[in-house]
Amino acid sequence: MPAVAWRGRRGARRALAIIGAMDSPTIIATRESRLALWQAEHVRDALVARFALPVELLGMTTLGDQILDRALSKVGGKGLFVKELETALQEGRAHLAVHSLKDVPMDLPPGFVLAAIWEREDPRDAFVSNRYAGLAELPPGAVVGTSSLRRVVQLLARRPDLRIEPLRGNLDTRLRKLDEGGFDAIVLAAAGLKRLGLAARIRSQFDAHEMIPAAGQGALGIEVREDARALRALLAQTIHRPTFLATHAERAVSRALGGSCSMPLAAHAAWEGETLHLDAALGDAIDPRRALLHTRLSAPVADEDAARALGTQAAEQLRRAGAATYLPAP
Repeated sequence: MPAVAWRGRRGARRALAIIGAMDSPTIIATRESRLALWQAEHVRDALVARFALPVELLGMTTLGDQILDRALSKVGGKGLFVKELETALQEGRAHLAVHSLKDVPMDLPPGFVLAAIWEREDPRDAFVSNRYAGLAELPPGAVVGTSSLRRVVQLLARRPDLRIEPLRGNLDTRLRKLDEGGFDAIVLAAAGLKRLGLAARIRSQFDAHEMIPAAGQGALGIEVREDARALRALLAQTIHRPTFLATHAERAVSRALGGSCSMPLAAHAAWEGETLHLDAALGDAIDPRRALLHTRLSAPVADEDAARALGTQAAEQLRRAGAATYLPAP
């Protein structure tokens, strides 16, 4: 895979001098869930250690955290988790926002940019159960909790006999609902469990080819205002280039298909030397038991344009396979 690139050192030194001259600390806007705070603290600690910046957190509750009785696809999508943070950036109450990259819409509002993408944790999905060791052990009709349409269509493709029930809330809330007996199993992102020291709750992990992750799953994205040039130059030095390129390919699939929370789309890219292998799958949100469309492409990728081209090509292959009849009406 490409080496991590630390580009523009002179610009970063200038940016550091500008930011270092500021009297006030750099403020990170973050959701207040335990996982979101872990991620923000991780970024804070890294910036303090690398650049000796004074950094503070601004905890916020987003609309996505408040609406727990309806699926995200029915109330505005994953953008509900970032809008309040963007408002804090726009109003100058914060300088940067830390997101789980899979929650970041493919196209940001005008005036905002992703200044950095950091190395991701395990991108796979995790099977969590108090009674069963894996998906194959679940009895017919077992209740599995997830509100991800991507997970729903892939679970039903493997086990059409299962009963999939919606499961919203932060990570601790979802685990509590499992422990209270509401589900035989739930499916969660392995990254969040591992970051919070909860890896022991994982009974098994899905192979990334069998249960393809969401675009950007496991990676952290740092959003800033487009006009924050000094901060952008500084954060550019923290980009993890292999993750940056892989997630750009993944997000390009979704962008080319008009991706949103209402689309059961999966995309995951992995490196083998200088070659990036990209898997993508599309299901039908209206008929989740309909056969999935799959594609797998590989290409040498050395820059952002090549990564996006690979993702766009994967989207075109899905279109040729019939994606138009799977996509929601415009």
